[in-house]
Amino acid sequence: MEKNNTNKQVKEKDEVLENKAQVEQAEDSKEEEKKATSKPKSNSAKKPKKKTENKKDKQLRELQERVDELSEKYIRLSAEFDNYRKRTLKEKMELSKNAGKQIFENLLPVIDDLERAIEVTQNAEDIDAVKEGMVLIHSKFLGFLRQQGVSEMDSVGKDFDTDEHEAVTKIPAPEESMKGKVVDVITKGYKIKDQILRYSKVVVGE
Repeated sequence: MEKNNTNKQVKEKDEVLENKAQVEQAEDSKEEEKKATSKPKSNSAKKPKKKTENKKDKQLRELQERVDELSEKYIRLSAEFDNYRKRTLKEKMELSKNAGKQIFENLLPVIDDLERAIEVTQNAEDIDAVKEGMVLIHSKFLGFLRQQGVSEMDSVGKDFDTDEHEAVTKIPAPEESMKGKVVDVITKGYKIKDQILRYSKVVVGE
């Protein structure tokens, strides 16, 4: 009987040890599995981060290249505009200079005619010839003005217009239809193209 109890105790002890070993083996397997599964997760978590950083670097590089390109274009366009401005200014100055020279050059024949007329009047006996010469000089000078785009303003009999006329005085209108109109011109007005060169100084009827 005592022997049977001893065998039973030994058997139970063996079962306990066996169960303990199985538990320890299961825990070891679980730990190894945990390590095996946690390691790939760690690697997979790092990869997207590296990829994100590379993407940001690429975007920054592209933006910097775009900024450099635009800066270069701006500098080039600024230089071209500055050259254009200087060239245009020089051309305008040359044009203005040449235009003034041309005007005075065309006036010289009129001065020549006036000098001849003065010489003739010194010993002139034929007054009609002197008058005719003065009329010719006047016509020649008006022709020169017309070539430059300058024309006389015809004001007598027209409605008084402050855009063209400067009223010197007012007088009673010689007839009813002349009220508010230009009765006489004291100083002629002139236009150059469509712009007023000088206003006509006029007498207005009232």
